[in-house]
Amino acid sequence: MRQNTLYLIIGALVVALIALGVYAYREQTRPKGVELKIDDKGISIQQN
Repeated sequence: MRQNTLYLIIGALVVALIALGVYAYREQTRPKGVELKIDDKGISIQQN
C-alpha cells in the first residue's frame, strides 16, 4: 500500500512538470501584438 502511494505521488509530480513545461513553452512562443477574441461575451481586444 505504501509503495502504491509513492508511485501515485511521483506520477502526479511528473504530470504537473509536463503541464508546466507545456504552459511555459506556449507562453514563450505566443506571438506578441494585438489579440482579437470573439466569443459568447462579445468582442474583446487585448494588447500583448
